Amino acid sequence: MKIGIGYCNEKEAASSGRKVSEKAIEMGNIENPGLMFAFCSGQLDHVEFFRGLQSVVGNKVPIIGGSAVGLITNDHLSYEGYPAGAAILQLDGIQCEVASEGELDKNERLAGEKIIEKLSTGVADKVLFMFYDSVKIPPTETTPPVMNASPPLIKGLEETLKSNIPIVGAGLVGDFDFSPTNQFCGSYVEKQSVVGALLAGDIELYSRIMHGCTPKDGIYHTITRVEGPIIYEVDGKPIVEMIDNIYASPDWRKQTPVKRLTIGVNIGDKYADFKEDEYINRLIAGVLPDDNGIVIFEPDLEEGTEIQFMLRDTNKMIESAKRNAIGLIEQIKADGRKPGFGLYIDCAGRTAAFSDTLTEEAAEVQQVFNKYNIPLLGFYSGVEIAPLLGKSRGLDWTGVLLVLTES
Repeated sequence: MKIGIGYCNEKEAASSGRKVSEKAIEMGNIENPGLMFAFCSGQLDHVEFFRGLQSVVGNKVPIIGGSAVGLITNDHLSYEGYPAGAAILQLDGIQCEVASEGELDKNERLAGEKIIEKLSTGVADKVLFMFYDSVKIPPTETTPPVMNASPPLIKGLEETLKSNIPIVGAGLVGDFDFSPTNQFCGSYVEKQSVVGALLAGDIELYSRIMHGCTPKDGIYHTITRVEGPIIYEVDGKPIVEMIDNIYASPDWRKQTPVKRLTIGVNIGDKYADFKEDEYINRLIAGVLPDDNGIVIFEPDLEEGTEIQFMLRDTNKMIESAKRNAIGLIEQIKADGRKPGFGLYIDCAGRTAAFSDTLTEEAAEVQQVFNKYNIPLLGFYSGVEIAPLLGKSRGLDWTGVLLVLTES
């Protein structure tokens, strides 16, 4: 397996695509491209960028990915201007099959089912990479965004796949304003779509999830009124008023999304000591126009679900990124395997600009991968998908570090 990484930051999209492809081929000494992961800023013309990529690698190399808030490589980290990047993989002896499906905004589960029906699944399958459009309906001046839901999408994939291979990937966003996004669907560019790449052969996927939220006070609350992604009441009380009390002010209602507070669900032992890797956090996308409820990124919380209010901890976020990146590489080496390619899927909310930090937590991942001379491509996402406690799940406010390895 050969891997090359390319990066560019310029407004002229077709030229950017060409330069990204050329740099990736040169860096990886790629002779026979087999698969390309490519992402670009939402400000860039995606169709022209895609054409630029294809002008170098040809139209038979599947290109998957799409919109991103920003890009991360071994040498670059940017979400300003027009960042774009790609990883080209030469998959000698590794099987790869790509499929895509549209109309995600109409039925997420059905889209997931149709993806798998188009793929030739088998016992040699090792990982399914999947990217989809996070934004179903962009926000307006008075309403928060409506998001495509990852739980039914993952369920459609899993039930049709009928195997326990990891499903990893992301819900894509192109900017901090949740503007409409684009997906690179193998051989074309489309909206409201999902694309999957199934890899089989002598490879293994290793993953770690970087967290950065801690319970505000350790108190559990119960959702008592919820409709889809909208939570109205907790413990029989209006949730907006409860959050007003947490902030000691209603000013947080102006934020889209809310910056410091998340909704956490402990999927581990309720009475054990806090373990960050046993929590799922749900980003608060905003408040309803009438202030009667909050909108969360995923519509997977039901009445009766026990939640905790979680506070983002920037120091813990940076420490988690460093510790998990080092731990993952050490685990791979201890298992006697060779790390080939790293993909870092990082929540856009973890950027220094959004988190009000002086340093980028993704820089910790860069340093580790540069120390071990491992090719790295990363991008800033809306939703991160990775296995957590034995099940692939949609995550928020996390960084998901994936490494493809060889024997």
